[in-house]
Amino acid sequence: MPHAGFMASDLVNLSNELAAAVERTAAGVVAVHARPRINSSGILWRPNLILTSSEGIRFEEGIQVLLPDGRLAEARLRGSDPGTDLAVLETDTGGIQPLEFGADTHLKTGHLVLAVGRTAATGPIATFGVISGVSGEWKSWRGGKLNPFVRLDVSVYPTTSGGAVVDSSGAVIGLVSTGLSRTSVLAVTRSTVDRVAQKLLDHGYVGRGFLGVALQPVALPRDLTEKLGLDQDSAIMLLGVEPNGPAASAGLGMGDILLQAGASVISDAETLAELLDTATIGESLSFRVLRAGTIQEVRVRIGERPRKAK
Repeated sequence: MPHAGFMASDLVNLSNELAAAVERTAAGVVAVHARPRINSSGILWRPNLILTSSEGIRFEEGIQVLLPDGRLAEARLRGSDPGTDLAVLETDTGGIQPLEFGADTHLKTGHLVLAVGRTAATGPIATFGVISGVSGEWKSWRGGKLNPFVRLDVSVYPTTSGGAVVDSSGAVIGLVSTGLSRTSVLAVTRSTVDRVAQKLLDHGYVGRGFLGVALQPVALPRDLTEKLGLDQDSAIMLLGVEPNGPAASAGLGMGDILLQAGASVISDAETLAELLDTATIGESLSFRVLRAGTIQEVRVRIGERPRKAK
């Protein structure tokens, strides 16, 4: 049985290591003032650029950030994506070293984590917990995708939202998100950040592909698939086509059945949605279409999904 003295020493060492990890991380975490009465947090992501929570951005003008060295700086919103709860701010960070996101391929349920934020009143804040779930691609109720999906069992203060999630080695593994799930705290990890943040810098938002159609899944009769040499038993039928939309402009109409887009077999609506989410706006994509018992090739120029008015 371990000696009590060794156990006490181990706890002291763990405590000191956690405190050191918080101190190192807090050197790259800011307080963001972009909503009434309460601040959120942000991560110094690149020189003069701050990654924070989209949920914490309630106004676009007059944003201020409290830097780790105590300076209060004006910030400009470069872009936000509510679907992944990410926003990018630009300000003069005065040469403060950005934090580097670690890989997210090694994350496992049960790994210990820290959530590190900053408040204007008390400075750095931290809470301790574990990763309670890890899975593949997950779509938020706002339409964005996290890949991987990482859920945290950690109590966070409202001001921690947008702060850094740190693993047991002290590496930053994600951004604290409280705006993507009504019941859970999530970590937005490097893979999602790499996919989304540059689009925010380039365009101010994340454009998602759009065809302008209403869909219904359909089962394909075996005799028809055998006759046409199709290696699929389901597809999606167009129940409606928006006038002047991308699909209508390409000649698609009600009753057409979409079988394939590019190299992707379209077996259900989710497959098409995933394809449109990753498609480049304006690219021309070839669709295999079943129409009146024959297969035709139709090229569609992918449009941009209309953004909802604020």
